Amino acid sequence: GRKILTLPPTSMFGIHDFGLFVVSAIVLTLTPGQDTFYILGRSISQGRRAGMASVLGIGAGALIHTAAAALGLSAILAASATAFMAVKLLGALYLIYLGARMLFAPTSAAAIPTDFKSTSFGAIFRQGLITNVLNPKVALFFLSFLPQFVDPDSPHKFLALLTLGLCFDVIGLTWCVCLAWFSSLLGEELRDTLVQREAVRVDAKAMSFLRKLQPLDRCPLRAQCVAQAHAV
Repeated sequence: GRKILTLPPTSMFGIHDFGLFVVSAIVLTLTPGQDTFYILGRSISQGRRAGMASVLGIGAGALIHTAAAALGLSAILAASATAFMAVKLLGALYLIYLGARMLFAPTSAAAIPTDFKSTSFGAIFRQGLITNVLNPKVALFFLSFLPQFVDPDSPHKFLALLTLGLCFDVIGLTWCVCLAWFSSLLGEELRDTLVQREAVRVDAKAMSFLRKLQPLDRCPLRAQCVAQAHAV
């Protein structure tokens, strides 16, 4: 009979299950975290410009984490396939722990910060960058998540990890831009509502003060004083 030639499955740079990676990255990105609340706080309290500055700072921090994870993990891969499998196993356990914590300990809206002192674009960018880079949970997440989708036998380990990291960063940046944009619109609506309420409150106080002055118009002493003034 005829022999059917089958080709072995191939993937770019040794990346496998890329579709699952994209879906997982979207789900993880949409899950509220420290960066999400930071962007919400900046955008609502200080407007769109501050929100975008924080997004760019956090995005730059994510790029640093991506490069560091790619360099570190590729070095582990080059040293020992067994060590890399151990990293994958520990990473999987850490991801399970994160998922369980999100399910049983949901974060409340009270975690959204609103008291910010810095207002310049550069200062907000630097704060977002530093906050993200110095967060050990972000570094640990990259080290745990990226190896799950890389073949240990790939000859292009660094490029595989870097590609996955950049894809994750693009997905995260897209979501953060949308988050900053729409939350800044919400902040404008809230500020307009507060201004209107304050104006109504001031008008009410002014009307109350005028009502208190009305009895003085019928005061005999006031009428006598006014008459004397006209006589002079």
